[in-house]
Amino acid sequence: MNIASKDFNLLMLFTVLYEERSLSRASVRMNLSQPALSHKLKKLRNEFDDPLFVRTGRGLTPTPKADILAEDVCRLVKSLERFYVRSSEDDFASRTDTIRLYSTDFMELMLLPRLIRRVQEVAPKVRIVVRNTTGELPAKALENGDCDIAIAGFFTHLPSHLFRQALSQFRFVVLSDRQNQYWGHARTLTNFLRCKHVVTTLTGDLLGVMDKALEKQGLSRQVVAGASSFLTLPYVVKDSDMLLTCLEPVAVHICAADPAFEMHAAPLDIQPARIEQVWHPRTHEDPLRKWIRSEISTILAEHAQTCARAAD
Repeated sequence: MNIASKDFNLLMLFTVLYEERSLSRASVRMNLSQPALSHKLKKLRNEFDDPLFVRTGRGLTPTPKADILAEDVCRLVKSLERFYVRSSEDDFASRTDTIRLYSTDFMELMLLPRLIRRVQEVAPKVRIVVRNTTGELPAKALENGDCDIAIAGFFTHLPSHLFRQALSQFRFVVLSDRQNQYWGHARTLTNFLRCKHVVTTLTGDLLGVMDKALEKQGLSRQVVAGASSFLTLPYVVKDSDMLLTCLEPVAVHICAADPAFEMHAAPLDIQPARIEQVWHPRTHEDPLRKWIRSEISTILAEHAQTCARAAD
């Protein structure tokens, strides 16, 4: 038997007719006109070489063969219905999967507390794994399926086939110890340059966005250290005269956690960091990953609002 020649929609028709025992009710349930349903019923009868459902004064009555077929056919159709419900955009409760994100420790701090709780509420069998981007777009991981979503503010020259979505913009600010003898006295560019500095570097390059802005004015600063962690360096400047130029959400978080710190506007105009998420066409239409991307967008938008209130 060539199963490819079979019309499985006829099994759905059989199930509906067996349950409704009425052509009119079956046509409403299947969203078919009476002539269209009658045409399908003729095909169903030819398929099984039996009338299957016979008109009586009370509607349709199944034939003995229909009663024999009903147990297997109805069970099969119900199983398929459950499969499509589990695969729908609105029901992830039974979905088992692992979502792999590439980002930074800064983004982990902003995203994971809320994202993991939300995933546990909606899709408790789905796991989240986050790896560090190491300062570059994880192009190979996106291509081979090891990365579902990459999130950062430094992706450039993306391959044209990848999808990207802008999430939020965060400005650069200066974080210092409150007792910094230079910056705490007067927050001028001159005093900024009198301080020593630490920078976040994911590639080992000690030239940050501030250095590029200073270079345009023929100036430079003394950078004494660099580290890959956005969240470690604030504690390097504590109890010292060093400064850290960082993204505003990092400074807001640190200042809320420790009153020894204070945050101020940068002494030069620097372009904000544009955070975006990037994904491969392979996962573009997957309902679960579409929902995850939507949750990420919502969470970061709320962080941007928090920063705006902190700046007021």
